Amino acid sequence: MPDRDKPNERGLFGGVFARGGVEAGDTAWLQAMLDAEAGLARALERAGLAPAGSGEAVTAAARAENFDPNELGGLAALTGNPVPGLARALARQVPQTAVSAVHRGATSQDIVDTAAMLLAKRALGVIETDLTRAAGAAAGLAEAHRASIMIGRTLLQQAVPVTFGLVAAGWLTSLDEARAGLAAVGSQRLAVQFGGAAGTLASLGDAGQRVALLFAEELGLALPVLPWHADRLRIIDLGAALARVAAAVGKIARDVTLLAQSEVGEVSEGPGPEQRATEQRGPEQRGPEQQGAAASPRRGGSSAMPHKRNPVAAVAILGCTRQVPGLLATLTAVSEQELQRAAGAWHAEWEPLTALLRLTGSASSWAAELLAGLVVDTSRMAANLAATKGLPLAEHVASLLAGVLGGAQAHDLVAEAGARAVGAGLPLSDVLLAVPKLEERLTAAGITPEQIDSALEPSGYLGSADAFITAALHAHRPRGIPHG
Repeated sequence: MPDRDKPNERGLFGGVFARGGVEAGDTAWLQAMLDAEAGLARALERAGLAPAGSGEAVTAAARAENFDPNELGGLAALTGNPVPGLARALARQVPQTAVSAVHRGATSQDIVDTAAMLLAKRALGVIETDLTRAAGAAAGLAEAHRASIMIGRTLLQQAVPVTFGLVAAGWLTSLDEARAGLAAVGSQRLAVQFGGAAGTLASLGDAGQRVALLFAEELGLALPVLPWHADRLRIIDLGAALARVAAAVGKIARDVTLLAQSEVGEVSEGPGPEQRATEQRGPEQRGPEQQGAAASPRRGGSSAMPHKRNPVAAVAILGCTRQVPGLLATLTAVSEQELQRAAGAWHAEWEPLTALLRLTGSASSWAAELLAGLVVDTSRMAANLAATKGLPLAEHVASLLAGVLGGAQAHDLVAEAGARAVGAGLPLSDVLLAVPKLEERLTAAGITPEQIDSALEPSGYLGSADAFITAALHAHRPRGIPHG
């Protein structure tokens, strides 16, 4: 299995699915298991159950580079998991006086589950950092585009005017809520696992609970009320928090792919950091691999169509996030685990959880880059809105006419006028004022053509959009995330 932890060894698809700082490959898992073993040794020493200095000795030996993941993987075929082989290999690397501190009182699941919690803790920190960057960029877009009017779209059809600032405020709120969910899981649900053979810690006698407490302190994880070998709610909570992040960034990416379509053209992705770095170098500073037009593919380019500028970051995010629901479903499906330890269901968690951490981390990294470099074309937004010739303001006009004609009749009349406007390619106002007898009734009610025109002005029908943007920014600021 390729090691995805090393920047240059993330595999063929790693540039898309393993982007960013989350480490969830073999080396990361191995180090997390070793950290769990080392933390346990230190806890045993503090509890007086291991010789002085043994915790330090085990910690010094518990480095991933001292072990061969492939060898441990082969041994795992004999025992169903890699921990027995790892514990024996670790014991061979420590002084004889420290051997009694290696894996004492633990079962394999204690080490794997605790390692999963450590892996998650480290990954959540990276993901939260990327989401903070993304949220800061979204806040900046919301503030900068408060008055950038665009057509709103519902069921993929034109609806009523909105502002791009409101769109970005929606992204911001979901990012902040996803961050809050991660923080809650990180502070409350990541706990050590330490129960021994069947959850009683019988081999440690009366010292079991004290060692568990010290174990949790050593690793900076929560102490659970009791071992959770067959209670997998913590794993589900972790998976759900990751899925919420995927949902938040996936929504943003889907919006960008739609708004970046050639026929829409309201946003586009800026050049990625790699391309910017290349462009900032002069020809004399570029390596041979970067010389010439065909030497390196440009960001968003197509292998077949030279004119293409694809929204790569948004596409990559969706490539990550669309895998997430199935992975969460697997974690949920295997949560029904038998008695004191499951036969296979526990094992079925390892790879889906690894993939969830990696994919969510990658999507979050892409999202931070996407939002920081997003290019907003307000002139295209205005042109697209103007091309509708007033039709998206039909609701506003109908509300104006309702006092004269009654609600139902006003709705039907404006709908008929809208259909005529579309058929004739005329502005809605021209058709409305040409409806027989309507002009007389409008005049009698004191409604002028100028009022009709005013009702068809997009800036006058934005409702609480600006107030909602303010509310989103106000809710965002207490989280300590600067925007702009």
